[in-house]
Amino acid sequence: MHLLLVEDELEIQSFLRRSLSEAGYQVEAAGDGKTAERLAIEGGHDALIVDLGLPDQDGISLILRLRELGVNAPVLILSARRSVDDRVRGLEQGGDDYLTKPFALAELLARLRNLLKRHNPSSSNATHLRVLDLELDILRREASRGGERLNLTPQEFVLLEYLCRNAGRVVTRSMILDQVWGMRIQPDTNVVDVHIYRLRGKVDTEGYQPLIRTIRGVGYVLKDR
Repeated sequence: MHLLLVEDELEIQSFLRRSLSEAGYQVEAAGDGKTAERLAIEGGHDALIVDLGLPDQDGISLILRLRELGVNAPVLILSARRSVDDRVRGLEQGGDDYLTKPFALAELLARLRNLLKRHNPSSSNATHLRVLDLELDILRREASRGGERLNLTPQEFVLLEYLCRNAGRVVTRSMILDQVWGMRIQPDTNVVDVHIYRLRGKVDTEGYQPLIRTIRGVGYVLKDR
């Protein structure tokens, strides 16, 4: 997923760029409205995170301008303005969600995930997934590769479904723990690596193009090339 972060406070911008990248997102950043407008028009971003207190213009004005220019990506407003009137104004004038500063990173990531799901319903609600010759029937809880059914445990199926729904996107161990196990286990556990190893042994068997890739120091990605 490709994000545009619009934040003029360099310390916050640096923190969010690093944190979002570690969470598996591709992040571009801008510290003013003019740069943000150019990047948004050029970028094709999946979502924008916009601070309202920009040095050259109000963030609301930027959002309205981007909407006029046809940028329809969902916008998470990030602002120190905490009043109800400010939040309502932000949501009524182009924002899709509103988070006040100071904020918890976990909440920002959760809001961002929900925002992306709401604006990509086909990917989150699809009942049949396919990546190359790997197919998942979500309703029947069945998976096959090259027409041959895979004998997966329930947990392996959930893990494979998550990888397929995020095909082409790097997902970190923390993201997998959150989405597949609901963070019910310790974050330093090797349960993700163990399940990936077992899943790879069933999905990427000899004679098939490998699909599950390890991104060293980051996480995993399922991709067909």
